[in-house]
Amino acid sequence: MSSSRATASAFRRRGGIVREIKRHWDYYIMMLPALAVLFFFAYLPYRGMTIAFQNFNFVDKYNSPFVGLANFKFLFTSPVVWRITYNTLFININYLIWTTIASVAAAVALNQLRSGTGRKIYQNAIFIPYFFSAVIFAKLINNVIFVDSAGGIANQIVRFFGGKAVAWQEDPNPWAWIIIGTRLWQWLGYSSIIYLASIAGIDQELLEASGLDGAGRWQQIWHIIIPHLIPTIIIMSLLKIGDMLRGDFNTIYSIINTNGILYTHTDIIDTYVFRAIKDAADFGPTQAVSLYQSVVGFILVFGSNALVKRYNKDYALF
Repeated sequence: MSSSRATASAFRRRGGIVREIKRHWDYYIMMLPALAVLFFFAYLPYRGMTIAFQNFNFVDKYNSPFVGLANFKFLFTSPVVWRITYNTLFININYLIWTTIASVAAAVALNQLRSGTGRKIYQNAIFIPYFFSAVIFAKLINNVIFVDSAGGIANQIVRFFGGKAVAWQEDPNPWAWIIIGTRLWQWLGYSSIIYLASIAGIDQELLEASGLDGAGRWQQIWHIIIPHLIPTIIIMSLLKIGDMLRGDFNTIYSIINTNGILYTHTDIIDTYVFRAIKDAADFGPTQAVSLYQSVVGFILVFGSNALVKRYNKDYALF
């Protein structure tokens, strides 16, 4: 009886799905391009995960010899594994914190501007860097701002305050923060737009009522706007936590390139693996590290989401 009930329930669910598709067929047609991209670039490559457990070669391809967990030793037996893991987490955690703070602050500041023209000018000014490539940022950082000579912008500022010119390319200590600042510079405009859209969704009558009760701008920001942004902040943070073991390879490699002096504070898992295998062309260890990063990211997202559920179920992703 229980099996027949389950079968009947399954048929009813299938019928409901079919009716839903027939009812909103035009929306599902609009979804097809996005679903096709998701299938080809997210689900179809799943077969490639088997490479992490094989001694991959182009002759046998997916039938290459099985080697078990041997490819994972490439990362976990490396003498620098703790250093690159620490650098990866340090850069990503700080980037998450400072990007969230700066993006919320920028969104609130833009929302407080009364002039529509002024708001568009400032918004475009902070959004334009998002369209710059990592190579352009690398040129700006290495050839314009942090140049070893006194002519660089950073050294001009140092000399203005009475200091001596710094040999930036020979001092690894500040470069983790330089990378964090570069990513913040590039992504601030994009992130702030998301929070600005959330602010636009706040009921204006609520703000007007608080103004009638004597609340000033700062009180409205702290007691109305910021609390309304918390769900968006949590969702954005959960999405970024999944990539906590992945760094911005393009930006970091473009800026640091092969300057080994700076590796102690800037070398992350992705850049280390890339340098280690670019000459050997061994895809097994590469896929093993990628699979490791994905599994850890999966665990971090589900774990963080579970913690958010304990705080407030409405703020969780699922």
